[in-house]
Amino acid sequence: MGLSSLLIVSVFTTDLLRLRPTATVVLVVVGAAAFLTLIGMILARRPLVVRVTVPIADLPSDLAGFRILQLSDLHIGPTIRRPFVDAVVDRANALRPDLVAVTGDVADGLVPELREHVAPLGRLRAPHGAYFVTGNHEYYWDVRGWTRELERLGIAVLSNEHRIVERGAGRLLLAGVTDLSAASDPAAAVAGAPPSDVRVLLAHQPRSAFAAQAAGYDLQLSGHTHGGQYFPFNLLVRLFQPFVAGLHRLESMWLYVSRGTGYWGPPLRLGAPAEITLLELVPA
Repeated sequence: MGLSSLLIVSVFTTDLLRLRPTATVVLVVVGAAAFLTLIGMILARRPLVVRVTVPIADLPSDLAGFRILQLSDLHIGPTIRRPFVDAVVDRANALRPDLVAVTGDVADGLVPELREHVAPLGRLRAPHGAYFVTGNHEYYWDVRGWTRELERLGIAVLSNEHRIVERGAGRLLLAGVTDLSAASDPAAAVAGAPPSDVRVLLAHQPRSAFAAQAAGYDLQLSGHTHGGQYFPFNLLVRLFQPFVAGLHRLESMWLYVSRGTGYWGPPLRLGAPAEITLLELVPA
């Protein structure tokens, strides 16, 4: 599937350049597409550690340096199995985060089929816990089954609700919403919340940022886009998504969009590397 899409783009490019389809041109096109497919398959299996500094106004000293590790869009399924997940968890734990956030699309399949392969997520370790919010793919399969399974593994599920995390005298409010396809409500997630020094929202889709900014959050962590995953979709995705990847400023709120830790569909990444993200809060 990945090779076919790269071949289509390559052939379209030769047409634009008005190259005659000689044997040499055909060989070059097919060879280049095959080479890029091989490179993309290797890159898809090697997520990078991306370190991001997020400046927060009036951040108390006790929360300065607070580190959130984000995993997103693992898509555990037919081609992403336990060895890959084990390696991701080992690298995540080695970064020694204060808190772990898993922002949706954990698996593509049913719990009985994939329980063994998702199990390593139960080894995620952070002093202030691990948290999960649903993505759109949980609703394609069995959202109740997956939320129960993640809770069984010791990962707290936030469904339009919040928790207060304390470090010294600092208070961080961590909220999470369901996917946009399932009555996501950033305002309801902080209803009745006590005072806090910083508000962080976990929301699978970046489009939640507009409601989150209106609700008074300081930072939103999202995924969903995969950064386009591979060429040319990493360019075309910008036509459909207001935020594609990286750190963005939306008025008074920061938004970070992960390119995803796994991949969906073809086991291929080109121009949109997979990532394990470590975000550090610092005083603005």
